[in-house]
Amino acid sequence: MNNNYTWVSNKKITLIGVSIMALTFSYFQQNKSNEPIRFKNSEIEYTTSASNIWDIAKAYISTTRTEATPKNAVPVQTISVDELMQEQEAVLYRLGHSSVLVKLDGQFILTDPVFSDRASPVQWAGPKRFHNTPISIANLPAIQVVAISHDHYDHLDKHAVKLLNDKVAHFVVPLRVGALLQKWGIAENKITELDWWQSTTLNGIEFSLAPTQHFSGRGLTDKNSTLWGSWAIKGKQANIFFSGDSGYFSGFKEIGEKYGPFDLTMIETGAYNELWSDIHMFPAQSVQANLDLNGKVMMPIHNSTFDLALHDWKDPLEQVSALSKEKNVSLVTPMIGEKLNITKPQKTSAWWRDL
Repeated sequence: MNNNYTWVSNKKITLIGVSIMALTFSYFQQNKSNEPIRFKNSEIEYTTSASNIWDIAKAYISTTRTEATPKNAVPVQTISVDELMQEQEAVLYRLGHSSVLVKLDGQFILTDPVFSDRASPVQWAGPKRFHNTPISIANLPAIQVVAISHDHYDHLDKHAVKLLNDKVAHFVVPLRVGALLQKWGIAENKITELDWWQSTTLNGIEFSLAPTQHFSGRGLTDKNSTLWGSWAIKGKQANIFFSGDSGYFSGFKEIGEKYGPFDLTMIETGAYNELWSDIHMFPAQSVQANLDLNGKVMMPIHNSTFDLALHDWKDPLEQVSALSKEKNVSLVTPMIGEKLNITKPQKTSAWWRDL
């Protein structure tokens, strides 16, 4: 048998297995009468059923993709500490997936830091990253604030959090995520938990947790026991939005009215499928979310690092590029590790097409 075919087949089997396991866990959690769901979405209640699990399993078996993962190396620009320390303007760097390093008002902010090789509870199975991070945790400067959107493995990396502990002054998280961080060794006085529409100000920068349409859970018994959300981050130099994960909902317009306009929005654009469209947006919805939020510039995140759905890896960036032109949305697609000026963004390239 062709070795390449065997590798692809084995990979598909692994993906199917991981997906079925996760959805089965979710199904049984929802049907345990003695464990009511604590947190709920504002507009829909996201549930899974045995039939839904079967539909997803069939989709993983039957879907054929041209390029599920990059055939060539994803370009990564290495970030130097000297560059970070000398920068005076409001800038950001995509580290991969939804991990973004921001410098705002001279302070470093890190969103959903995932540095592990796999977005998974174990490092021998699960979605493996396409590229190295442009800077290691060891080389990061002191971080004033880490903002976490929710507890899923592709957004909350236990290993990274533990390594970051000595470098980070404070963590801002949704309700009950703090208990996880404390279990991993983060001091309680370094954690601020917020509910939707609550804010805290740290060193002059305001962090506001806003709703998203998603869910939470890391295991068999904790479905929706922690809150999920997005972040509006307002400093003197700029006002930015970080979406975390979400399906499209009317809340984006409310967030824009309350916390906008935003100089730049970082919006989930990736891991979409009709079978789970309640909790992950299609690219057209991501573009509309930016319009609802009153974002001046949009940067798509949640793509180009892990294979988490059934579309080709570069499909999110291709679709959002075309759709943003149709809607007259100013879009930036920086290379992993490339510096982006938040208030005066430079023109970025369609780097994924060169692969």
